[in-house]
Amino acid sequence: MTGTLATPGPGRNVAILRKERDMSQVKLARKAGVSISLLSKIEIGDRTLSQGVAAALARAMGITLDEVLGKVQVKRIDETHLKDLRAAIRRFDLPPGEAPDHPEVLNHELAELSTLRCDANLSGVLKKLPTLLSKVTNYAHAAGSPAAWTMVADVYSAVYWLAARHRWMDLAELAVMKQQLAAQRANPLAGAIAARDKAGAFLNSGDFEGGLVVIDRAIVQAESSLEGRDSALGLGLLHLRGLTLAGRLGAKAEAERHTAAAWRVSEEFPEDVYVHGLAFGPEETANHVVATSVDLDNPGEALEVADRLSSRELTLRATGVVRFHMNVGRAKLALGDRDGALESLVEAWNTAPQVAKVHPASQELLRVLISLHRRSNSTLAKLAKKAGVTI
Repeated sequence: MTGTLATPGPGRNVAILRKERDMSQVKLARKAGVSISLLSKIEIGDRTLSQGVAAALARAMGITLDEVLGKVQVKRIDETHLKDLRAAIRRFDLPPGEAPDHPEVLNHELAELSTLRCDANLSGVLKKLPTLLSKVTNYAHAAGSPAAWTMVADVYSAVYWLAARHRWMDLAELAVMKQQLAAQRANPLAGAIAARDKAGAFLNSGDFEGGLVVIDRAIVQAESSLEGRDSALGLGLLHLRGLTLAGRLGAKAEAERHTAAAWRVSEEFPEDVYVHGLAFGPEETANHVVATSVDLDNPGEALEVADRLSSRELTLRATGVVRFHMNVGRAKLALGDRDGALESLVEAWNTAPQVAKVHPASQELLRVLISLHRRSNSTLAKLAKKAGVTI
């Protein structure tokens, strides 16, 4: 999907929103609890806007985080798919339509959806979701089995993922509500994943404290309801979400707690595994630690972990690799390595251009690099052209 932002970009949008509310930089900075110098640098493009700071600024202006980061508009070619997806979601509780003649085919289609998601193919996921969601919902109503409802929960997890990438928060929150309803009739692991995605909706809205409450409750539930490999997977995924939330909140001790727990659980997996469209294992844990280290203003530690991760033959899929390069780029830029940050940003675009175009971290890296270079740079010019940004 090659959508376009409804705003001029996260950091640049701060000044627009501030002025619309007749707020000075001094007033906004004090109300948000950030320095005036930082706010000024963010607005002019000398510093990237982190989601933690963005959330504080959003609260200070009385708006939502997605308004600051910018929702991605749907291109005309994708409007029909999104309309059909919303129609399929509305029919969740209606009498079922015709159930598939060969329900075993659904497992194959779910595997295809998971591959598209892992490959960070946003347009492919959107195209597949409406029909597949209708099929699995009809089958679950007909079969009534936990396995069938787990399929429904898995598809709604993909809906949440797609919506969150574009900051379509109404759709993301609707998806996690339906996902939780399906998970109540599904296998126990589906409940842990639904809680992870619900906490993700809190994360995307900037309510990091609320998200951590969701995670802590889900961990208690998972510890009592899951066993064996499912227990390790469920707890691992929940701790990684808790790690991200704590990092965005700036809660170092809480981040360390979730980090230690995630590392312990990851030891049960010699390499990353992919289940229900999600990845967990030692590499994905390290990937999250890199991101959170940057969030906690420790770019040196982020690069140390990144170097150790890069020294092995990676099994991360595109959706993980693009996040890795974006966060390494953030760390390098924080340490003043502009060329290194640009190299990482190029790698992110080469890996998953659809995600790189809409992700706020990628947008902020590009915006600040353009501002800091203040001169011709052929690589940066080519990347800006891909992103639809004028230098």
